[in-house]
Amino acid sequence: MLIGEYKHTIDAKGRIIIPAKFREKLSEQFIVTRGLDGCLFGYTQEEWENIEDKLKKLPLAKKQARQFTRFFYSAATDCVLDKQGRINLPKTLIEYAGIEKNCYLVGVSERFEIWSEERWLQFTEEAEETFEEIAEDMIDFGF
Repeated sequence: MLIGEYKHTIDAKGRIIIPAKFREKLSEQFIVTRGLDGCLFGYTQEEWENIEDKLKKLPLAKKQARQFTRFFYSAATDCVLDKQGRINLPKTLIEYAGIEKNCYLVGVSERFEIWSEERWLQFTEEAEETFEEIAEDMIDFGF
C-alpha cells in the first residue's frame, strides 16, 4: 500500500525523486500517466495490468470509453528508477500536471499521485473545508 505525502522538486531535465517508501513497493519499473484532477497517476506493473484488464472491457461503441482510454494510454510512460531513486518524466506529463519546480507525491493505496505544489495546496485547502460533508456521503459507498 502506498501512503503518505512527500514534497519534492523536479529538475530542469524532468527528473523527480521517488520517495524511498514508494520505491520499496514499486520496484525498479512502473507506469506514470495522466490522472484525474490535474495530477499524474503512478502504478506498479501489477496494478497497471489490473487497470488494463478493466479498460479492455469498456464498450468500444461508447464514445466516452474510447476517449478515456485514448487519453489514459496515450500519455502513459514506463518509468525506470536511476541510481539516485529518480525517474524522468516526459514534458507532456509535466505540462499536463502544471509542475514547475515544487511538487508533491501522494500515496493513494494502490497508486501514487504527482501534483504541482499549487494544485495540491489548493486541493487540500478545499478538501479540508468539506471533509466532514464528504465523510458523511461516504456512507452511500458502504464506508
